Amino acid sequence: MKWFPLISCTLFLFLLSCAKKDKGEILPTKGTITESVYASGVVKSENQYTVFSTVSGVLQTVKVSAGQAITSGQALFSIESEKAALNTENARLTYQLSQESNQYIRDKLAEMETKVQAAKDKLALDQSVYNRNKNIKQYNVISEVEYERVELAYKNSKSNYEAALKQLAQLKTQLRTEQSRNQINLKITEKAQGDYVVKSAFSGELFDVLVKEGALISPQTPLAIIGKKNAYVLELDVDENDMVQVQVGQTLEVTMDSYKGKVFEATVDKIYPIMDVRSRTFKIEAHFVTPPAQLYPNLTAEANIIIQTKKDVITIPKAYLVDGTYVLVHENEKRKVRVGLSDYQNVEILNGLQATETIYKPK
Repeated sequence: MKWFPLISCTLFLFLLSCAKKDKGEILPTKGTITESVYASGVVKSENQYTVFSTVSGVLQTVKVSAGQAITSGQALFSIESEKAALNTENARLTYQLSQESNQYIRDKLAEMETKVQAAKDKLALDQSVYNRNKNIKQYNVISEVEYERVELAYKNSKSNYEAALKQLAQLKTQLRTEQSRNQINLKITEKAQGDYVVKSAFSGELFDVLVKEGALISPQTPLAIIGKKNAYVLELDVDENDMVQVQVGQTLEVTMDSYKGKVFEATVDKIYPIMDVRSRTFKIEAHFVTPPAQLYPNLTAEANIIIQTKKDVITIPKAYLVDGTYVLVHENEKRKVRVGLSDYQNVEILNGLQATETIYKPK
């Protein structure tokens, strides 16, 4: 019988606590609130890119393996190139033949240079005769017919010299053009043959080989994935509604499934100024301040981009806010408040509510 009063008192306190809990009454909290923007994406190696071929054909040899360190210009794949090799050999033979043919042009060029010199010498002689006769014509020493003959000889010599110069220039142009054209054709075919060996664009690490020897590939076939060794970047997507708040230099709090329960700090380094119309998101890049011990390309990541932080402010759970501008006091009395920052759980109260006042959860 002596135990009943104690049991009754304990039961009363328990029921009172449950009643308050059922009513959802709480006091506002004073502390720190941080406004942030959500972003999600993956970890990528710096300069990560997918290797493609510029030509189609049968993959003949895979010269590398996944996880291998590679250097800039290193051969990764070779594609069957018998036709390209034949084209190159044909161009080389054409170039050699043109060199032999050009010897004929060079001989003609030497002959033409001699002809030009002869025409120049004759012009000089005829011009000298013409000038002398022109000077003495006024004294009627020579006849009009003789003077015209001398003048005509001079004009013909001048025309012949100019024509010879033009022919010489044409031969030189022809020689240069033939040499250049055949040399360029040879370089083009050599370059085309070189395209059948796929090389690395820079030094780094080969993360994956996506094809096997004997496969028929095209310029649309991904061959491998390459990136910078031990250097990683976060590639994240931000919703278009939040993008105007994001700026380069802002801090991110990053979480990853690979490191559950841990938060890593990162910094926004780059914002791509165009929206993906399919996902309605913008892409940003960020670097870890202190990266995790081990990372791999394509690990998933989620981040909160810190927009601003306030300390020593009154906050309440978002669930206790009515219509975005009211709280319940005295269980069912609405009171208007002015709100400030908010995160995914709480909202800042700027005025209209004291930290000592009890509020109730809307039903």
